[in-house]
Amino acid sequence: MPVHDALTPRLLFTDLDGSLLDPHCPDGSPARPWLARLKQHGVPVIPVTCRTRSELAPLRLALGLADTPFIAENGAVVGLPPAWCHARLDRRPGPDGLVVKTLGVDIGFIRKRLSVWRQRLGADFTLMSEIALEELSVVAGLEEGEARLARMREGSEPLLWHGDDAQLEALREGLAGDGLSLLRGERFWHVTGQADKGRAVDWLLSRFEALRGRRPHTLALGDGPNDVGMLEAVDQAVVIRNRHGLTVEPAQPALYRTVATGAAGWVEGVAHWWGRADSRLIPRAAADSRRHAAVSAKMPVMASAEMPV
Repeated sequence: MPVHDALTPRLLFTDLDGSLLDPHCPDGSPARPWLARLKQHGVPVIPVTCRTRSELAPLRLALGLADTPFIAENGAVVGLPPAWCHARLDRRPGPDGLVVKTLGVDIGFIRKRLSVWRQRLGADFTLMSEIALEELSVVAGLEEGEARLARMREGSEPLLWHGDDAQLEALREGLAGDGLSLLRGERFWHVTGQADKGRAVDWLLSRFEALRGRRPHTLALGDGPNDVGMLEAVDQAVVIRNRHGLTVEPAQPALYRTVATGAAGWVEGVAHWWGRADSRLIPRAAADSRRHAAVSAKMPVMASAEMPV
């Protein structure tokens, strides 16, 4: 990989469940040194997940990511903190200071069409919104409070599939005719509009470039089929070895597959791309200082070789 300019902005996009977080490390503890180092260097770490905006609120605080954007519900919902907002386009932040963009379709439309196709096809599935909280806690491995937040959908509806493959394909085709997509997750299938993780990442990259006037260098990490679009939308990607056995095959030439699973695999993947001597960064404050000094002296800014991320 060629040496990157140390001053090129960088963004890291990451799946959560099975990637940055896993059942053995639900707090992401193995990744926390990297998260702190990336924050020091001004590299936003952007969660891209099937979880809801409500689920993400406490997680972002716990992981130290409250100042970065997020992509929820597999790309249907994007949250923008103040630094990512456009003065003309984003005039109505919520009480939490975030501007929320819905890239998909309304949840009411999704549920209405699922009801139609269930009757028309005799399809056998259970919507997450139909599962009792106690049962959902068991199925999804969540506390009851977390399960309640998981049901607060805005642009997608998870479902448990009980039918055969032929019925599933018929449902997929029917939903496609309605402009809806059926995505495979670890436990659930997810029904959403023509929004996915890849399209949401592209949207955020366009926003970043519009605000900063420069295209960032990007890295993404994920472990499931619903991460493929995200992994294809970035410069470098990591497929974290998963435990669910689902195939993840992005069309991505700059791809690394980890040996470790979960949070340990996340650390392995970030270190592979951004922990090497040919991919070093300098802290943002130092970079700004060096840029100012170089301009004053009319000399070019050189990349740092002292501190890898």
